[in-house]
Amino acid sequence: MLGNGLLGAHLWGSKNVLNMSIGCASLWDHRGGLPWSPEQNFKFIRESVEKGDIDRIKEVFSSKIQDGNIARPTLIPCGRVVLHLPDQAELLRYEIELEKGLTSIIYHENGLEKSLLFCADMSTEHGFACHGLTDAMTLELIPSYVLYQKDLGGKPGSLAARGYEPPEVIKEDSILAFLQKMPVDPSFALLLKRKGEEFSLDFCRGAETVEELCRKTLPAFSVLQKASETWWKDYFQRIPAIEAGEKDLEETYCSGMYKYGIMTNPAGVTPGLQGPWIEDHMLPPWQGDYHFNINVQMCNSPGYKAGLFEHLMPLFRMVLSWKESLRYNAKCFVGIDNGYMLPHATDDRGTCMGGFWTGSIDHACTAWIAMMMYDYCDYSGDFDFLKDEVFDFMQGVMNVFEKMLDEEKDGSLTLPISISPEYRGTALDACGKNSSFQLAAIHNLARNLLKTAKILHVEPDPFWLKVEEKLPLCSLYGEGDKQEIALWDGLPLEESHRHHSHLGGICPFNTIDPTDPAWEKIIFNSNRRWTGKGMGEWTGWGITWASQLRSRLGNAEAAVLMLDLWKKCFTNKGGGSLHDSLFWGFTEFAFCNIVMQMDATMGAVTAIQDLYAHDINGVLHFFRGIPKDWKRSSFTNLHLPGGIIASGEFCKGKTTALTLKAARDTTVRYKLPDHTGLHEITLKKGEAEVLHY
Repeated sequence: MLGNGLLGAHLWGSKNVLNMSIGCASLWDHRGGLPWSPEQNFKFIRESVEKGDIDRIKEVFSSKIQDGNIARPTLIPCGRVVLHLPDQAELLRYEIELEKGLTSIIYHENGLEKSLLFCADMSTEHGFACHGLTDAMTLELIPSYVLYQKDLGGKPGSLAARGYEPPEVIKEDSILAFLQKMPVDPSFALLLKRKGEEFSLDFCRGAETVEELCRKTLPAFSVLQKASETWWKDYFQRIPAIEAGEKDLEETYCSGMYKYGIMTNPAGVTPGLQGPWIEDHMLPPWQGDYHFNINVQMCNSPGYKAGLFEHLMPLFRMVLSWKESLRYNAKCFVGIDNGYMLPHATDDRGTCMGGFWTGSIDHACTAWIAMMMYDYCDYSGDFDFLKDEVFDFMQGVMNVFEKMLDEEKDGSLTLPISISPEYRGTALDACGKNSSFQLAAIHNLARNLLKTAKILHVEPDPFWLKVEEKLPLCSLYGEGDKQEIALWDGLPLEESHRHHSHLGGICPFNTIDPTDPAWEKIIFNSNRRWTGKGMGEWTGWGITWASQLRSRLGNAEAAVLMLDLWKKCFTNKGGGSLHDSLFWGFTEFAFCNIVMQMDATMGAVTAIQDLYAHDINGVLHFFRGIPKDWKRSSFTNLHLPGGIIASGEFCKGKTTALTLKAARDTTVRYKLPDHTGLHEITLKKGEAEVLHY
């Protein structure tokens, strides 16, 4: 896998044929979707649920069909380069020099090993370049229109069936190109120019004719390779280093950070489910869209502890560019002018995909993005962004929740209709009172608003304080010492489920402290049921989320085991991250392992970071996820909340070194697994405390 944040390429093949599948993260066919309407309001949903009228709910939230058969926006496949090596040649393996961004495809010919080198333009002005061609090698450039038609055998669903005309194509000795017109969006094209031992490949939008396209000058391999090496050298010098003594874990971290650099390149676009690596012969699963109920968040999550704060900004800029439509959504949903509401699945314009009513009303999606924005400001110290953009966004999200909450006779607050992501799908009983996931999101938002008010020296809204005092932290099931966290009132976890949403107060929302003695028995019971229901219906990203939860629960060995299971079950030979298991026997989700998603890979990277350090209710816990029998593990320059940059070492269950450096004036509260009690130190900006044990 290589790319630059806008474009992605998969290199794959066998024998003497190497394929280069080209995808583009911004290549949207924007037709279809579900513009929000006044019918889609909280009162209507509540009344319909009470009446048992599920058909009316589904009708109101169904996608709007356009052009006869277009229900939803989708990313569109782009095309493929096919490189034919001499008949006697055979592909052997690939190698990646991470700090150069250079991929080598090794092949065997006439008793010798030879290489083809590939790199990408990280400025995104251009695409890819290859070096190492010989006169005996030939190239093809195949448009997705042709690949898709061939793959389906002309069945409905091809680009032709979606209203696409055949592309314009040029095939010359040194130039291959095609131009694909789109029904309503600007055209797209691929241009390949070959010269001597190399070729350059570019992606273009908006060209009128293929002849116009071919006049474009493309950079030589040496130019792109030098710029790429400079970019990647800087990138890997910045990211934290980890040492685990576990080869697979270290490889997952390093290769994952490489892919993170590609897919979140600030010059590119916000990564969806698959980043820029879109299939070339079919529409991507789930339209390749933005799923805001965990997947987008997971795709972007490594940037915080890695200190790659500029890599998070494309996501925030995209969401904030939708503010007008998000205000309209809130107006329709709860009748206010000062709210923001984000449905769980959208295209790059914020258009709701529709057809999944429980996702459309999942307001925790908006709260989760608000949390990510606040965390960015907390980690980076960018309080101008907090003041200018984030505070308003957080307030707007809370204004919607305020209208959704009821006040009971005793003054307590309740959420009468709420969902737990994807639990029971779109059935009438797929909602209930006081979803633990939603309650955790609301409390996290209230706490961040109160902290922001303090930072910005403004008066807090009394409602935020009321949330903290009157809204339960979660829904509890059972009595006395048998209490456990429920999905919503009256519903304990019934089955193995890929979304561990009822535990969202532990991670990601960090509103319940599993180390608090008052929660000890509840957490034990919840953990026991969750474990007992098993992993039989988990997907790839569910496994890596489970690792994060296990770290916070103090189950270090299980946290590492989750990562080992993920790598063995949910990655293919090329390191591709699969939604479904690679084989039967571990999970029911093992019937469609061609579906590649990047959320689990990025979740694995974040889970590895969490093994070394994570925050629980304002207290930093170091090495809580490191098994006590590991001989030596260490990390350097891990960024943490409050502007802390930490390095440390842990050997055979003992903390042997810890350094805390402050990027701004701060007070650090922390715990260590081998030392009792809470530690606290105050640091000035630029000051470092070296602690020896």
